[in-house]
Amino acid sequence: MTTENLSFFATCPKGLEDLLARELEVFTPAAVHMSIGAVYFDATIDVAYSLCLWSRVANRVFLQLNDPKNSPPIATELALYSAVAEIPWENHMATDTTFAVDFVGTNKAITNTQYGAVRVKDAIVDRLRARIGRRPDVNKQQPQIRIQARLAKGRVQIGLDLSGGSLHQRGYRLEQGAAPLKENLAAGILLRLGWPELAQQGAYLVDPMCGSGTFLIEAALIAADTAPGLLRTRNSVNPWGFEHWLGHKPKIWGELLQSAQERASTGKAALSGERFWGADQSARMLQMAKANAERAGMAEFIGFSKAEIAEFRRPEHMQGTGVILCNPPYGERLGEIEELRDTYLKIAEMSKRECPGWQLAVFTGNPELAREMRLRPKKTNKFFNGPLPCELYVYDLMSSEQATLRRDRETIREEDLSEGALMVANRIKKNLRKLQPWLKNAQTNAYRVYDADIPEYAAAVDFYDGQLHVQEYAAPKTIPEDVTQKRLRELLNAVAHVFSVPQKKIALKTRQRNKGLQQYEKMADAGEYFQVTEGKAKLWVNLRDYLDTGLFLDHRPLRKMIYEQALGKRFLNLFCYTATASVHAALGGAAQTVSVDMSKTYLEWAGRNFALNSIVSERHQLVQADCLKWLNQCRQGFDLIMLDPPTFSNSKRMEGVLDVQRDHVALVRRCMELLNPKGKLYFSNNLRGFKLDTEALEEFNVQNITAQTIDVDYSRNPKIHHCFLIEHK
Repeated sequence: MTTENLSFFATCPKGLEDLLARELEVFTPAAVHMSIGAVYFDATIDVAYSLCLWSRVANRVFLQLNDPKNSPPIATELALYSAVAEIPWENHMATDTTFAVDFVGTNKAITNTQYGAVRVKDAIVDRLRARIGRRPDVNKQQPQIRIQARLAKGRVQIGLDLSGGSLHQRGYRLEQGAAPLKENLAAGILLRLGWPELAQQGAYLVDPMCGSGTFLIEAALIAADTAPGLLRTRNSVNPWGFEHWLGHKPKIWGELLQSAQERASTGKAALSGERFWGADQSARMLQMAKANAERAGMAEFIGFSKAEIAEFRRPEHMQGTGVILCNPPYGERLGEIEELRDTYLKIAEMSKRECPGWQLAVFTGNPELAREMRLRPKKTNKFFNGPLPCELYVYDLMSSEQATLRRDRETIREEDLSEGALMVANRIKKNLRKLQPWLKNAQTNAYRVYDADIPEYAAAVDFYDGQLHVQEYAAPKTIPEDVTQKRLRELLNAVAHVFSVPQKKIALKTRQRNKGLQQYEKMADAGEYFQVTEGKAKLWVNLRDYLDTGLFLDHRPLRKMIYEQALGKRFLNLFCYTATASVHAALGGAAQTVSVDMSKTYLEWAGRNFALNSIVSERHQLVQADCLKWLNQCRQGFDLIMLDPPTFSNSKRMEGVLDVQRDHVALVRRCMELLNPKGKLYFSNNLRGFKLDTEALEEFNVQNITAQTIDVDYSRNPKIHHCFLIEHK
């Protein structure tokens, strides 16, 4: 082995620098310096060869030909030329060798990379012509030697690419789908997951959305102790960059190659049976994956089956521990994301069903979709898939025994309830019994089960398809804070007991007395959206991130009226919130809906509600605007109008202040100007002491229909809202 130390640097995907440094530690004890997307090290040539052969995460390995820190600044194009011409190119390349230059970076002197590459090329050929009498030729497509020049912070770094083509090109993946992971990124994900240790323990690996099989093949290569550079050598994808370098040591390279081949033979012999399994819904992708596995020499260890994600079944022979690893689509447009929500949920459901006791690892660039799995990750790792930030979410899938133990540990038993909590629990049970006959025909899985029925326990409890939302009412100032907190804990214990859920699964909105500038407890940023049903509609709700959930349950009867009356009508929804009434109108056959709100967040939510119900028509408009200003500018007529303003608003985005008691007459009058002669205006609000100014509105037919718009689950609190039907006389 040579003892001469040289300077090298190796590049890798952003975020994998520490893994690359760890690989280097196997070959050299020398210090490694990490920067973004690269590591720098001084070592003998055998270390650089070993990295080319064995690195699973590197992109390229370079011999550093200059020290940019000790080079003069590149203030002119002549300075660039001079810096390159000082390098002894006659020691690195022959004149019958073809080469190409990759140039990265610009400054005031070098304004584009193409010009920079030309000046580097000129310096190389001029030096060789002057020293040897001949110049080498440039071949941009298939050069025998590739030079990289990187201009940064006024200095240029020159490197000779020892790897040739990118090391992620192992040579087995000649066929792939539309958006495959690069092989070295897939390997980095496996290393972050701890796959080498798991493989040694005999773990299985399953990819139920395997595509071209990259995860499976990279995992098999790791388990079989097979150097990825061996495949590249065997498949002749790209010649090695060092083969035409004058400093190349064929004897050292040959010895390293032979050692890697022996390790691969031993590693493959130690593997037995199909330790890896891939599934995909596409027969074409499975055909590609099988061909790729054959080229990688790993086909005997990888099994495949055609299956949709929800239909996947774990192979019977995989009875030990293992990992489910997949890279589902991320979605770019709203419609795609909505379709993928169900896919991510199916991944979680299938994994829990088929592989209890295993780990589930999901690599995605869309955190919102990851939350659709409704699992709590035990860890996450950040990556970059090209420029796109991504994360690997890792979950423990509990066995049935573990799930039972956790359920027993977290469920609150009746004997554990205090006297007050037991009183609340009994009231909730009584309410549920009363609701049962109504629920048989209510066509909803979201409803109120408790509303301060016992005044000391002042909160509303709502049931959303198995999930609970508790909203505490502000207690009178005469009640001590410790008493308020004790009652809240008792109420939560009661809810947890009745519905057999741990308290952490209950979404709680607490309204407490605070001092100074503090107000209500800060809302969360969990992003946990899920679907509920109401009549023909499916609607997104979020119990944790906002003060309200996205669905005003008390307006359920009014939305039903709108659905029944919407056929062929033009519907206007003012202060529309998440446009749930508009969804009902559209499903009821409305010819047009216009939904107006000032909040971009709620209108995006509204868009997801429309997409969830497959309502994709230009006839259904979402308008972000100040409703008061929009009303004054509107010149369109409508057959149905829903006017549901807030009690009070002084938003900075509004022109002026809205007070529903003071301003309702003007609002109603303007809506009536837009209402067609036989149309209907539904005006509602939540101001408890609201008084309609009947004298100011005597020119219209006004009916108080509040009682008709209070459903059974809200009958204990009939003052939840006021609602009026207003028509032209």
